[in-house]
Amino acid sequence: MPFGCLTLGEKKDYNSPTEVTDKYDLGQVTCCVSCLARICLSFSHRATGREVFDWILDQGYYSERDTSNVIRQVLEAVAYLHSLRIVHRNLKLENLVYYNRLKHSKIVISDFHLARLENGLIKKPCGTPEYLAPEVVGRQRYGRPVDCWAIGVVMYILLSGNPPFYDDADDDDYDSHDKNLFRKILQGDYEFDSPYWDDISDSAKSLVASLMEVEQDQRLTAQEAINHECLVEEDMMPRCMN
Repeated sequence: MPFGCLTLGEKKDYNSPTEVTDKYDLGQVTCCVSCLARICLSFSHRATGREVFDWILDQGYYSERDTSNVIRQVLEAVAYLHSLRIVHRNLKLENLVYYNRLKHSKIVISDFHLARLENGLIKKPCGTPEYLAPEVVGRQRYGRPVDCWAIGVVMYILLSGNPPFYDDADDDDYDSHDKNLFRKILQGDYEFDSPYWDDISDSAKSLVASLMEVEQDQRLTAQEAINHECLVEEDMMPRCMN
């Protein structure tokens, strides 16, 4: 049985260790953050569906309805993590997995090996370059808002099929590529390009922009994003099934 450990400090607003995952399907935890209180999370089931990343490779992009369904689930899971002061620090398409192979299967967050308890702001940078928040790129202290930035990047890719930040440098010129990529991230230099965004609603664009706010103290929290007009319309949301 796969297991992992997360440090939840003194916060005890759950009935059992597995409730953390049972409630929000956070996926297989494979890390151990050592501190005062260590909570072991054990699982009897593994996600058997595909990565969201693989679906994007096949389809090119998601419909606005399907995107809303994915993003709402991710935000609900992350909002719960954040209520426990846990920062995932590596949210990306490859770490979002369908629970099973049904069309509207629920989404599971995986890969917690970089997860960190937020005891004060974090300084050490980590994560996947294309999803890094400006404060991480700028080597500032950071916290839970980095996860919300990454969700904004995920939403941008789901809707358009393209990353918000990219560089045309030679594929072998890694230093130049990263330098240009990080410059764009620091400046929030992205656009809702035509024709990819022509049919996307203003409310969806607004949510992306609010999650990808350069100033971390002005960025939407996960809980605030859940209540954004883009996600509250029930007729946009297909029912999720196990």
